[in-house]
Amino acid sequence: MKKLIVAEKPSVGRDIARVLGVKQQGDGYLYGEEYVVTWAVGHLVSLCEPGECEDRWKKWSMLDLPMLPQRIPLKVLPATRSQFATVKKLMNSAKIDSIICATDSAREGELIFRYIYQMAGCQKPVERLWISSMTDAAIRQGFEALKPASAYDALYESARCRSEADWLVGMNASRAFSLKYDAHLSIGRVQTPTLNLIVRRDREIESFVPQDYWEVRANFGDYEGLWINPSPRPADEGEKKDDKKSPETRVYDKETAEQVKNAVKGRPARVAESTCERKRFSPPQLFDLTSLQREANRKFGFSADKTLKLAQALYETHKLVTYPRTDSRYLPDDMRPKVKKTLGLLPEPYAAMVRAEQADLDAYSKRYYDNSKISDHHAIVPTDKRANLNGLQPDEKKLYDLIVRRLIAIHYPDYVCENAKIITQVDEHRFKSLGTMPVEEGWHAVYGADKSESREPPLPKLSVGDERRVEKVAVKASKTKAPQAHTDASILNLMENAGRDIEDEALREQMKSSGLGTPATRAAIIERLIQVGYAKRSGKHIVSTQKGRQLIDVVPAQISSAVTTGKWEKALAEMASFHEASARTAKSQRFMSGIRRFSEFLVDAARNAPVTVQFEKEAFRPAQKPASGGRRKTAANPKK
Repeated sequence: MKKLIVAEKPSVGRDIARVLGVKQQGDGYLYGEEYVVTWAVGHLVSLCEPGECEDRWKKWSMLDLPMLPQRIPLKVLPATRSQFATVKKLMNSAKIDSIICATDSAREGELIFRYIYQMAGCQKPVERLWISSMTDAAIRQGFEALKPASAYDALYESARCRSEADWLVGMNASRAFSLKYDAHLSIGRVQTPTLNLIVRRDREIESFVPQDYWEVRANFGDYEGLWINPSPRPADEGEKKDDKKSPETRVYDKETAEQVKNAVKGRPARVAESTCERKRFSPPQLFDLTSLQREANRKFGFSADKTLKLAQALYETHKLVTYPRTDSRYLPDDMRPKVKKTLGLLPEPYAAMVRAEQADLDAYSKRYYDNSKISDHHAIVPTDKRANLNGLQPDEKKLYDLIVRRLIAIHYPDYVCENAKIITQVDEHRFKSLGTMPVEEGWHAVYGADKSESREPPLPKLSVGDERRVEKVAVKASKTKAPQAHTDASILNLMENAGRDIEDEALREQMKSSGLGTPATRAAIIERLIQVGYAKRSGKHIVSTQKGRQLIDVVPAQISSAVTTGKWEKALAEMASFHEASARTAKSQRFMSGIRRFSEFLVDAARNAPVTVQFEKEAFRPAQKPASGGRRKTAANPKK
């Protein structure tokens, strides 16, 4: 008798087969004496379309809404029907006595396998392979530590509820609002609040009225200072978000600025305050997927989707980084020896950084190693496979460089600098000067010229009472700046931190550790908004279209609210941690009851809405399936 291993993708299945010595080629599988290895091609099975659940739902009609089936049946996807037939046949073969689930070690991977297993009608015992790296050693270790599938029942329950919630909300809301406004409108529990974030920012920019202001800059010979306005105007929202200059040095009428300039020109000056504060900055935390996507967008202009694909290639194809679809920025304590080994195997130029005198390969801090901060996977770090940098594409090399330098940096000392502040008195006028002087380069040495901390020019050593003279004085005219349009990085940040700006303290606390979507789905959500015409790229920015704005205007605030979706994500995450079956069942039932009520509310809102918006006429094909929200799409070539 043999064991059947089911991977999520052909490339992963072949890697596992190679490590296990499974070499004989079958049609859609590999086999050997002990194991048979087959694979899905992403989603082989999905929830049925409404018309496949009930005949009356084949036609789009407001009278038939809401659609609330007690159970949403599964179906085999037509495009990959032949591969499903192969997997089903193997699962039920008399030569197979048990199965090993080797799909991606995450919520969606669990769902992919369980749906296939159910649709195949299989009842054989299942074990779970759970790995965070695709190196040969990690695969072998994973097979030595297989767990019964029941250990992941909570994860599956969370995944199932996510899938069905997306169906109920997306199908009902999309049909209801499409019918009401005679337009093909895609609405989802994650994509719609994400769109709202973009629309809100665009409207802030459009409504922003720039204000003229002036700054008075005095030169004292060996340093300069800006005049401090004794009656500064509070910063407006645009300035708070995007303008780094301090409003206290701004003058909002030119006459006052010119008066100050004439009053201090050539006058003696005296240092009234002189402080110097030593500051210490720890190395930045390791990457999870979202922070990696933000950094790659900031530094290289990569879209979130591009970064995910590059990271997946580094993980699956090159075996050079650990599992990328993670939400943790920490490592488990027992990984310290492995990290030390990994650092020792890095190629140049990284090897020189590891050998440097200031590098401490035994460095340890709870800032980076914390078992309590790890759920399914740890932070993204390089594997212990020796990298051939010449074998990487240029963009793959850039992303690998980010991940490697981040790991090296946590083994370097803190960056230490002195922040000086000088207040210079000229008669009754006061001028502020700021300066930064590096004291210990620390982990900044790993990044060379790419410093994470911005630096003010250094100031001379000055003491209270030191005297100077105003050598020059100038008035500079400027305008307040509107907020910047969103980028992939800023959208990802808002998606990850949904609800952090809520005024209600109790609700804000409840929203911690939740967000819009998951690290694995956020890039796809951004791309989906562009695909359906709600947003578009404009250079490095992402802006809303007229259609996207109109949609936000007509849907209820509850479906466009990040708070609503954040609460759902939090509930799903909690569900995945409930290991007691009865508690988990009660939690899932409460969650799905809430989703059903919400779906009814959305249909009623569409039915009773006044038609105040006219969408641009386009081909409205009700047979099309509206998007259902935050589902991760996985596609692969079966022959790959």
